[in-house]
Amino acid sequence: MNQHLEFFAREMEEFGAQWREFLEVGRRAGLFPSAVARRGHSGTDMDINVWCSNDYLGMGQHPAVLEAIKDAVDAFGAGAGGSRNISGTNHYHVLLEKEIAALHGKEAAVIFPSGYTANDGSLSVLAGRAPHTVVFSDELNHASIIDGLRHSGAEKRIFRHNDVAHLEALMAATDPDRPKLVVLESVYSMSGDIAPLAEIAAVAKRYGATTFLDEVHAVGMYGPEGAGIAAREGLADEFTVVMGTLAKGFGTAGGYIAGPASLVESVRGFSRPFIFTTSLPPATAAGALAAIRHLRSSEAERERLAENARLLHRLLTERGIPFISDESHIVSVLVGEDAQCRKACALLLERHGIYVQSINAPSVRVGEEILRATPSATHTSGDVEKFAEAIDGVWQELGLPRGGETRHA
Repeated sequence: MNQHLEFFAREMEEFGAQWREFLEVGRRAGLFPSAVARRGHSGTDMDINVWCSNDYLGMGQHPAVLEAIKDAVDAFGAGAGGSRNISGTNHYHVLLEKEIAALHGKEAAVIFPSGYTANDGSLSVLAGRAPHTVVFSDELNHASIIDGLRHSGAEKRIFRHNDVAHLEALMAATDPDRPKLVVLESVYSMSGDIAPLAEIAAVAKRYGATTFLDEVHAVGMYGPEGAGIAAREGLADEFTVVMGTLAKGFGTAGGYIAGPASLVESVRGFSRPFIFTTSLPPATAAGALAAIRHLRSSEAERERLAENARLLHRLLTERGIPFISDESHIVSVLVGEDAQCRKACALLLERHGIYVQSINAPSVRVGEEILRATPSATHTSGDVEKFAEAIDGVWQELGLPRGGETRHA
């Protein structure tokens, strides 16, 4: 009897219907958000309109990005061939890091294979190597931040979400001689709300803290040249380290940090996820570089995304469909019950060909289940209107509550 295997078999049987099913999605190059979904049980295909992609600006389909990737594949092949320290540093990696540093106005940058490893690998060093560091972390920070801080071994103080007064109280109660690190996100991925960056930066400065700002859901979409929310608010210099991804606004894959050269080089030298991981394929780095360069010179994609988000906010508000925040392009439609959320997701897909994923625990708290809708720069106004009408019909069919308070920008 293998008790180890029995445990997992029993756990999955008990988990039952709560287990997440993964819809196979084939994005149509050049036609996104149009895609093909394959039903797992029947094996049949259906045309869908995707409303839960993180390729917010459509750069994963942009001709300049695709051309750069194809050229790099022809020149260098499929993979990097090793870790960055052992034969895996390509000229595109170097160019990409320089471009990222320039985008954020920082001394240096370092790239990782994913945003998750960027947070985990960077914070394990930045929080863990300076002795006696105390970290102040927003309670809704991403799992990758939580894991990085755990791996650092640093002492943590968790402040209530976006609660500047609570952050200051925790900092005031901490030994003034201990190194301090404040970690937060600009746009929160599940709620779509935005942190009070100016107030948090001021508190951090008052107590002599280093700041680490995760701009994963902001880079490309906000600020001058797509540099993020801090840049939009004129606060880029107030945050020591900015962390971002290449997999959302920039449409490819990978993550990064940018900041003072001493911190970046420390991460490069001591981060296990950086040292012991095969580096990004050169073609991926080339595509990311092309995406950043395009978005630094083009406002069209950002303007279109903002227009679609404003339109969806208005249409849902008119229909009394509750959503958490209107501060960003992430429109989290609040259902608040897991089974109903799954039903709404299924009805939208089967009846309307609209794919918006139901989000349940552990991504959100139990009782706060959402349909995480993400209008993109590639959606048309007609797409947005159709989505709002479909949601309205599903809301009526399931008898879901209307109204509720929306947090406004």
